[in-house]
Amino acid sequence: MNFYGRYFRKYKFPFFAAVFCVTSEAICDLLAPTLMSNVINRGIGQGMISQVYYWGSLMLAVTAFGACFAVTRNILASRVSQRMGADLRYDLFEKIINFSEQSADKIESGSLITRMTNDTSQVILFVNGIMRIFLKAPITCVGSIILATLLNFRLSLIIYSVVAVIATLIIISMRLSYPRYSILQKAMDKVNTVVQEYLIGVRLVKAFGTYEQESEKFESANSDLMQKGISAQMIITLLSPFMSLAVGFGTVIVIFAGSRLFSLDLANPGDITAFTVYMAQILTSIIMITNVFNAFVRTKASTARIREVFECDCDFTGSGSAGNAEELSGDIVFENVTFAYPSGSGVPAIKNLSFSVESGQTLAIIGPTGSGKSTVAWLLLRFYDVNEGRILLGGRDIRDLDVDTLRRNIAIVPQKPMLFSGTVAENIRWGNREASDEMVKQAAEKAQADFIYRMQDGFDSLLGSAGVNISGGQKQRLAIARAILKNSPVLILDDATSALDAVTEARVRENLKDMAGKQTVIIITQRCGTAMTADRILVLDNGEKAGFGTHEQLMMDCGIYRDIYRTQIESSREMQEE
Repeated sequence: MNFYGRYFRKYKFPFFAAVFCVTSEAICDLLAPTLMSNVINRGIGQGMISQVYYWGSLMLAVTAFGACFAVTRNILASRVSQRMGADLRYDLFEKIINFSEQSADKIESGSLITRMTNDTSQVILFVNGIMRIFLKAPITCVGSIILATLLNFRLSLIIYSVVAVIATLIIISMRLSYPRYSILQKAMDKVNTVVQEYLIGVRLVKAFGTYEQESEKFESANSDLMQKGISAQMIITLLSPFMSLAVGFGTVIVIFAGSRLFSLDLANPGDITAFTVYMAQILTSIIMITNVFNAFVRTKASTARIREVFECDCDFTGSGSAGNAEELSGDIVFENVTFAYPSGSGVPAIKNLSFSVESGQTLAIIGPTGSGKSTVAWLLLRFYDVNEGRILLGGRDIRDLDVDTLRRNIAIVPQKPMLFSGTVAENIRWGNREASDEMVKQAAEKAQADFIYRMQDGFDSLLGSAGVNISGGQKQRLAIARAILKNSPVLILDDATSALDAVTEARVRENLKDMAGKQTVIIITQRCGTAMTADRILVLDNGEKAGFGTHEQLMMDCGIYRDIYRTQIESSREMQEE
């Protein structure tokens, strides 16, 4: 758990203060049986009431001090553990939002949620427990053994035997529990993933009426989690009674052996009574120690999962000296680019692709499904690095640019527009946090988002998570407005008008034409009618360039493009004539 070192350094003063309080409390608890022994031996045994008052008052004072130390360490433990948990969650979130695309592909979102919540909570509970009871248990246990030995060495041999048996059981418990808790956390990931998938696709589930299948899927994951939980708890459940039984036998033997020693005048009643109390303290301490190791095993499994997040790669950083404020031109060049998804089949999604677009031009990318159209956008945004070749933006290799600089020069409207809970204006301002209200309205108008004015509160209308309370076409228009407001040198529309009717789409295209010369526009589409309006058209087929040029050039030279045109345009005309 070395990576927790910086949190420890941050809170070392209250942590050590809590350790001092726990130690002092344990010492107070350990003194009580010895003081009670003196009450019996020196007071009651000898009939001296003054000694009873003296040693009894001392016991009360020690108990009061112990209570004060207990209250103080509880307060410190709560504050430190919660603050450390808040820091850990923040660091995890900061790490996740800076994930590279490969890291995002590596760990499922459901698992990330589990690590942010359940695993972090386990760490918080462990830290809180360390400062409250976990340190007290071994101190009390060892102290009880030492003080019992000082009282009567012969009786202490019984305690050594009991502790040896229990230590063996704890070691067995740890070895058997750790792998089971790791499996338990993975089962919890699965439950979270199933629930998350249902919540995201709830409308689709309703549309297809697949409640039963979803319920069965959840029941399977839930049952698996239950079984893994039972398996993980079973070790402790089976071994804990044996530990209690060992201490119980030890207590019986202490009383029996103590009575024999008393008859031989080798022990007095106060010592035997103190031994009995020490055995009870040892039992309590051992139960605590068992819980400590149980919590440690769970925390160790959670720590490994949290460390895995911290060890994931972040977004690329360039080797150049470009600053965040640098503005590049919209010239784009792909030179012999080949790329295969790291977690994919290994088959290149893009093969030896070369083309160039001048600043201010409009490029349409068209081709069959799975031809690599969206991959071009992901590579340009450097969500992934190319395997071969290079990509230039503004004459600069994008690998030499700081990733923030690169992405500030590119705006994108993805296939599935993502909106966030908040107002309409706040969602559009994602493109430019400093934009005025007038700029927001102008961007909405260019995106044909006139529906905003019909909403109850206009631009102050609240959107649900992912924009669940508006239609698909409305989401797309807000996403387009957001990208327009960014006003970057490059604008990528990845099938961004698929949910719009032909008239609205044409108006959006006209408004984007008005911006011609100011920014390079890349339109990824499957509609030939949309592609025809671009200055250049790139035709892709299985990741390879099948054609590049104007509509007229491609009609002459590219068979794939002609097939798309005839299927979409000419067939449509024939149907209209009929």
